[in-house]
Amino acid sequence: MKLLTCRIGDLEQVCVLSQDSAKVYPLQKLGLQDATMNDLIRTFTPEKRRLLQEAAEHGHSCGLDYAQVCKCAPIPHPVGNVICLGENYMQHAEESYRFQKVDYHGEQPYAVYFDKKVLRVLGDGEAIDGHLDFVSKLDYEVELAVVLGRDALHVREEDVGDYIFGYSVANDVSARDVQYRHKQNFLGKSLDTFFAMGPVIVTADEFPCPPALSIRSFVNGELRQNSVTDQVFFNIRHIVSELSQGMTLPAGTILITGTPAGVGMGMDPPCFLKRGDVVTCEIDGIGRISNPIR
Repeated sequence: MKLLTCRIGDLEQVCVLSQDSAKVYPLQKLGLQDATMNDLIRTFTPEKRRLLQEAAEHGHSCGLDYAQVCKCAPIPHPVGNVICLGENYMQHAEESYRFQKVDYHGEQPYAVYFDKKVLRVLGDGEAIDGHLDFVSKLDYEVELAVVLGRDALHVREEDVGDYIFGYSVANDVSARDVQYRHKQNFLGKSLDTFFAMGPVIVTADEFPCPPALSIRSFVNGELRQNSVTDQVFFNIRHIVSELSQGMTLPAGTILITGTPAGVGMGMDPPCFLKRGDVVTCEIDGIGRISNPIR
């Protein structure tokens, strides 16, 4: 089942997408009072799942044409900072160390975690402000986004699947010069508009945990990244279990699980984004988002 947030009139409304991706059905027209995706996540029940699945499969008179509605990010305002994985794909770790002129020996004994401040998530088609007045090395990172459906604390790896609400496509936009100048990730990844996600959240029951899905990015139509979401050092079960041993991850938390090789800093010579470029990120079974740079 695919869930999304659409702007209908002056309001952002949570919707379910029909199985043929032709129609969207606003939840409030289906009799549910969830005003945001985070509201739905916190109150999701088997009864709500059945109601939404019924609309997706068999339709409803409240349907609107998917092609005509304005799509927002599925979660426009996260419950907290986005939690990120650094250098979780081996070949991306190699290109990252090469860019920093540091030797890399292929080892990753522990996951690299950091957070990304996001006031508002961009949806498909919205422009990324590159902050090009002071950013000179603007980069893209396609990533699998994981959305938690329950508060997670002291979760065993074998139980992590029970805590996942669904999956989406993310672009972890990064200012490499800012990122490495400060020798940490937070500032260079947290500038306004530096996070895009969508076009939908696919509920976790659609995939095994962890999912193995083809993941790609394009710049102006040119394929840059091409991998599979299970080609990582640390999978979703490990990530959620490890993080939850010492902190509560609230329902609605967004985690992004690292990016594969092929980012701009990994090219020879490096090739960074400029005004007018369009970055497209896609994951099979979920969808694609495209965002221009301004």
